[in-house]
Amino acid sequence: MEHIFLDEQSELRYYPEFLNDEEAAFFFEKLRTGLQWQQEKIRLFGKEHWQPRLLAWYADPGVQYTYSGITHHPQFWSESLMIIKTLIEKEIGSIFNSALANLYRNGADSMGWHSDDEKELGPEPLIVSISLGAERRFLFRPRKGIIAAKKDFLLPSGSLLLMRGRTQEHFQHAVPKTAKVVGERINLTFRNIVK
Repeated sequence: MEHIFLDEQSELRYYPEFLNDEEAAFFFEKLRTGLQWQQEKIRLFGKEHWQPRLLAWYADPGVQYTYSGITHHPQFWSESLMIIKTLIEKEIGSIFNSALANLYRNGADSMGWHSDDEKELGPEPLIVSISLGAERRFLFRPRKGIIAAKKDFLLPSGSLLLMRGRTQEHFQHAVPKTAKVVGERINLTFRNIVK
């Protein structure tokens, strides 16, 4: 595990091999075929666009999440998600009540620059991201007025990245498109929604 400070108040913890290759491959297949994937439209600059990836929202009963103008109502935890959630909670020492799953089907699927700073997440959210499948780049850049360096990760299958402190307030992150031929990637972000 590696501690990384983007600035004095924004901490990352990086576990390059949180799951071994066999475990990561097993969970990728279970989630790829077992989750209820959807593609939704979001409104950007007054126009509707399909999100460039598939997603699924899983959470405890009654826990919903709104971002980009879309309110996500929870599906009940799958067995595989519960196993991963339990492993993460044991390692991190924190409890999570929800997970957003993203499926990147190829290099054209992406996640634009954003921060996970919705009010439901509280003032200094703890967000844990686990990657399964194809390796993709994960970028950080400081928000306006923050003096700090950019950070670029390659997240292999089985890796875990924890974001805490003021990371969401001070930085944006993204998964950029790539022209390279890449396989499917599943990313799970575990979070705690404040009711």
